[in-house]
Amino acid sequence: MNRLEKVFRDLKKRNEKAFIPYIMAGDGGLHALMERIVFLEKCGATAIEIGIPFSDPVADGPTIQQAGIRALQQGTTLKGVLDTLRDIRPIVAVPLILMTYLNPIYSYGTHKFIEDASKSGVDGLIIPDLPIEEEEMLAPEVERGGIELIRLATLTSSKERIEAISSRGKGFLYAVTVTGITGSRNQFENGVCPYLQKLKEISPIPVLAGFGISSPEQVKEMTRYCDGVVVGSKIVELLHEGRFDEVEALIRESKLAEIS
Repeated sequence: MNRLEKVFRDLKKRNEKAFIPYIMAGDGGLHALMERIVFLEKCGATAIEIGIPFSDPVADGPTIQQAGIRALQQGTTLKGVLDTLRDIRPIVAVPLILMTYLNPIYSYGTHKFIEDASKSGVDGLIIPDLPIEEEEMLAPEVERGGIELIRLATLTSSKERIEAISSRGKGFLYAVTVTGITGSRNQFENGVCPYLQKLKEISPIPVLAGFGISSPEQVKEMTRYCDGVVVGSKIVELLHEGRFDEVEALIRESKLAEIS
């Protein structure tokens, strides 16, 4: 059983919600990647989403874009990230999810990428610019590699599309909670909660909300309607500024907020 499947099965048994922090690989140098993954696991992360820096990140807001630029300036490559994860995998149990775009995968070589990602212990893969209509070029091989392809639903997704997206895979459905790019928000659109409720009614797999979530209060609100959250920009910002204690507090307080 894939580590992602197992962790969501265990959460369901304990009636707990998921908290997945996002980090940018190579922000602070690749040597910092192991330190940050180990740290986030100790803080109680359900899984960790690891962004691959790319020159044209269409889904990323300013905070994550800047992190990607810093990582590229440090010489971070997809191969370097996978090699580093291979060293990390034996010392961490937490599921690892890669977030990348199609271009780096094609440049690496699709077959080679999936082979190396599998060897590096990658459990999940998010590709924002891969629509379900075109995923057959990649999905079967990803599945053979023992990696879960995580698909995204948006606020404008139809019922039929949600059914099609959520019927594939065994990881989780990533519910994008904003109409736009990533980045912390003070408030969300009025339709977000009904949208999450709709996804939960339709999806046979866990539903996690992501994009814009940055506080325990927002975590508490979102997890009333879904199975957990992904927090990106706020985590990236705090790690870059060396505010590790605030990262730990955010995860701890968010987990408490989920059950209060």
